[in-house]
Amino acid sequence: MAQDPRLTELLRWSVEHSDVTLDDPAAAETAASQPSRSQLTPEMMAALMGGPSDADLMKAAMELITAPDADVSLENKLVAWDNFEQLIESLDNANNMANLGLWTPLLEQLAHAEADHRKMAAWCVGTAVQNNEKTQERLVAMGDAGVPALVAVALGAAEREDVRRKAVYALSSACRNYQPAMDVCVDELGKRGFGEGARVDAFDMDAVDAVIHALREKAKGA
Repeated sequence: MAQDPRLTELLRWSVEHSDVTLDDPAAAETAASQPSRSQLTPEMMAALMGGPSDADLMKAAMELITAPDADVSLENKLVAWDNFEQLIESLDNANNMANLGLWTPLLEQLAHAEADHRKMAAWCVGTAVQNNEKTQERLVAMGDAGVPALVAVALGAAEREDVRRKAVYALSSACRNYQPAMDVCVDELGKRGFGEGARVDAFDMDAVDAVIHALREKAKGA
């Protein structure tokens, strides 16, 4: 995914300097005397003052999230995750993820070796598809990388409980009022020996709640 390096540096700079000097003048003086790990040029500052678009910020956040661990710390990646999740709370931004090519790198994080990445990926999927048929459709269109991958995380016996619970949240958001996602979910659960595999009406909230409640209970003690 091509990315303007200025935007990446801009986001990296904001991560490095966030909340450092808000209430501590001494910290501000110390920070000012330290060399920055990011090279914030006047051109980048001009871009900041002009305000990069949400699309630019989304791409820059994903660039940091998927960067080599040697280049970006886990702490800073988690800040980028938080920024990304807040951006896609907007329906327009969530819908724009497909145009920006962000679904593939997002779903790839469900298989990341670091549990916090898997948790944040599931959380972001849940945010993106909640009450949004367009993104629910996109998730199903991603095939095994989408709903089946979330089911695998939700039922993962070796998975951390908080990660499993976020995967259940993502499945709940994906399946409610969207039958194709519900069908894939039920089918995948049946393959893994969970549930009876019978069709569940995605528009019957009691029926959906029964499936999600069972998954939540499973997540607690898997």
